[in-house]
Amino acid sequence: MLKILGKSSSINVRKVLWTCAELNLPFEREDWGSGFRPTSDPGFLALNPNAMVPVLQDGGFVLWESNSIIRYLAGQYGGQGLYPAEPKRRARVDQWMDWQATDLNRSWSYAFMALARQSASHRDTVAIEASCQAWGQFMGILDQRLSATGAYVAGDAFTLADIPVGLSVNRWFETPFDKPMLPAVAAYYDRLAGREGYRLYGRNGTA
Repeated sequence: MLKILGKSSSINVRKVLWTCAELNLPFEREDWGSGFRPTSDPGFLALNPNAMVPVLQDGGFVLWESNSIIRYLAGQYGGQGLYPAEPKRRARVDQWMDWQATDLNRSWSYAFMALARQSASHRDTVAIEASCQAWGQFMGILDQRLSATGAYVAGDAFTLADIPVGLSVNRWFETPFDKPMLPAVAAYYDRLAGREGYRLYGRNGTA
């Protein structure tokens, strides 16, 4: 059975849990990270020297980095519908996964830590405002894309890309600040809620 190391409130762990739900994969999960067993533990560092969650153990195979993990799971366990083999269709999925991990994540980092997590080290009002503005700009790009597809980020079908992007959309709605109206993003949020994996690990009140 698959073993997933990481606390279930982590957005990156939730990517893996949601992917397992989409693929109907049973798993065991152990709580690691802030508030649980420390990732500085030598046993954990032997699995991931970066001291970050999640870590996947599939028998003797160990993998870290959440997007790499979910790509592996789709490839290993019959997830061609989520992660197509055809190069152009796969590249479109990868494009939006990488965009979420880089451009979108960087934009909301400071604002999320300040407004949702109430971090004492994120109290610079200028930095908060700049982060909110950047976040809104990137969400506007997503809104345009979803308006064009009328469905999901990579096209008309749900794919692996919708898992990290969907979790970021949950974080957008769960973080308290004045947001622009993004009707395609709001419709996408409701569309994802029809999926059991999203109800369990995405739109579950956890940002």
